[in-house]
Amino acid sequence: MKIKMITVLLALIFFLSGGAKLLGLEFELEAFGRWGYPLWFMYLTGVIEVAGAVALMIPRLSSLAALGLSGVMVGAVATHLMHSEWMMLVIASVILLVAVWRAYAGRKDIRRFIQAVTGPSA
Repeated sequence: MKIKMITVLLALIFFLSGGAKLLGLEFELEAFGRWGYPLWFMYLTGVIEVAGAVALMIPRLSSLAALGLSGVMVGAVATHLMHSEWMMLVIASVILLVAVWRAYAGRKDIRRFIQAVTGPSA
């Protein structure tokens, strides 16, 4: 039950965050401009976040999605660190830790997925 609740919470966070980027909301445009990232990168990040949120809700993909979204959050943490955005750094770090925990909780699913793709020797 705890994993399901965490997964739904993560999906909601990434869906809303990615949706804000895809809609080109003003605060996202300002942030990506302030960080010096091109506009296409904001939209790419939005697509990845929304796709990840959807994948989190698919039981067979949930753990793998959490692992991939952890990678996205490493980038977010690095960005906030480089720009001395301390409150956003804390928030991004918490989301990163929760996503990593979710991926770790489903490590057997990730292993099965990799074996299904590469064969049983992996």
